[in-house]
Amino acid sequence: MKNHSRRKFVKISGLGLTGAALFSFKTADHPFKLQTPPGNTPFQLAIASYTFRKFKLDETLSMTRRLGIEYIAFKSFHLPIDSSDAEIQAVVKKVQDAGITLYGGGVIYMKNEQEVNRAFEYARLAGMKVIIGVPEHHLLPLVEEKVKKYGIKLAIHNHGPGDELYPSPESAYEKIKDMDAGMGLCIDIGHTQRLGIDPSISFEKYFGRIHDVHIKDVSSATKEGGTIEIGRGVIDIPGFLKVLIKKGYTGKIAFEFEKDEDNPMPGLAESVGYVRGVLDTINKG
Repeated sequence: MKNHSRRKFVKISGLGLTGAALFSFKTADHPFKLQTPPGNTPFQLAIASYTFRKFKLDETLSMTRRLGIEYIAFKSFHLPIDSSDAEIQAVVKKVQDAGITLYGGGVIYMKNEQEVNRAFEYARLAGMKVIIGVPEHHLLPLVEEKVKKYGIKLAIHNHGPGDELYPSPESAYEKIKDMDAGMGLCIDIGHTQRLGIDPSISFEKYFGRIHDVHIKDVSSATKEGGTIEIGRGVIDIPGFLKVLIKKGYTGKIAFEFEKDEDNPMPGLAESVGYVRGVLDTINKG
């Protein structure tokens, strides 16, 4: 599938990719119909809002709608973790009014007991199902208690070369493998590939504990590899998506497009279109 035309994939997606960035930011307009993945795809596409870190909440929701995506996980830029209960409720209502589901929050760092407590209260008030988090190792037993109490899953995010806590999916799994099943992983396939690890192999190996996925592509399988439009980099995206379908993954795959932070929509829309095109091609056999 690597030899298939990228243009074909983009055309299949039917998004009008470059034009998506040109609309004015009006959340209520809902100019694009929400699009579920094609065929029998068991998972849902989502946005990790770190992608829109330079944009306000209304703009973030508007751009998410323009991509036809229904699910989002908020970084603190769009819902500060120290928000009051009333502020959280107001933001959640705005998300719902935009026709989007706030399924998770992160990446949320937890360096002490107070931050753990706050993270779970924040997620509870916002109705989040998963915290994409990075708790200090000594806090994992406390986090496990909260996971059991609140019914909110933890997905530990790996950050690749240079990260001291959780560089790889394996490094996180080894810490939580004997804990409650709600203690799991968010595999960032870009950071995983930058370690020289095939994310498809990691996904299959730790499938039972994967609660979230950050999908992206990188320019090289090295520490220096940077985010690039999906399909232009070194990750075997068709192969990875086939593994998710084969395993019956029913969670979210969230686009975290770190490139072009001041104008992410062209590259992000291209990436979303590519993934939808690949999924369509897979489902058509």
